[in-house]
Amino acid sequence: MATIPLYNSEGKQIGELPLPDSIFGVEFNENLVHQAIVTEEANQRLGTAQTKERGDVRGGGRKPYRQKGTGRARQGTIRAPHWRGGGTVFGPHPRSYRKAFPVKMRRQALRCVLSLKVAKEAVIGLDALSFAQPKTKQAVALLKALGLSETRRVLIIVPEYDVATLKSVHNIPHVELRYAPNFSVRDMMTAHKIVLLQGAVEKIEAVWTPNEKSEEEVAA
Repeated sequence: MATIPLYNSEGKQIGELPLPDSIFGVEFNENLVHQAIVTEEANQRLGTAQTKERGDVRGGGRKPYRQKGTGRARQGTIRAPHWRGGGTVFGPHPRSYRKAFPVKMRRQALRCVLSLKVAKEAVIGLDALSFAQPKTKQAVALLKALGLSETRRVLIIVPEYDVATLKSVHNIPHVELRYAPNFSVRDMMTAHKIVLLQGAVEKIEAVWTPNEKSEEEVAA
């Protein structure tokens, strides 16, 4: 069973936090993790690009000049694509970039990344995290006590939603707060250090522990 150092809010190590091998001791699958990240980024993409075709452009309700006798090429409207201010041909329109990704594959990818981060000693445990009221100064002091004040990107995983905690870390540029088990593969891959609360481990274990043999062998 893998373990990570467990700290208190004062930054002192008070022991070790055991982690279940079924989640934190999985072999890394690069192809599966890559597919998970591509899917997550595609699902966050907004297909809002929109151009106007000749039927959407304002104006051009009559012929610009008569059909014959002018010496010029015949024209039906000044909003044709080859006119300045005319419509666009084959321009982009709103669309969905969403990709489907099976739940079992996503959970296996999350286990792979968690196991990788634990193997690289990029995960530390925290016994509790609570703020009586929103206070960024206290959050900064906690990060300094844990030796994470200079870390480029810190991911804190808490067991449940708490307004005071969220507001305390919201204004710290290099810190992200997520609620177990609602975080993504990309959140963990981009984090240089992960602070895992003791209660969050229990939630992750309850949701992500594989119940079927087929789930353990996803994308093997």
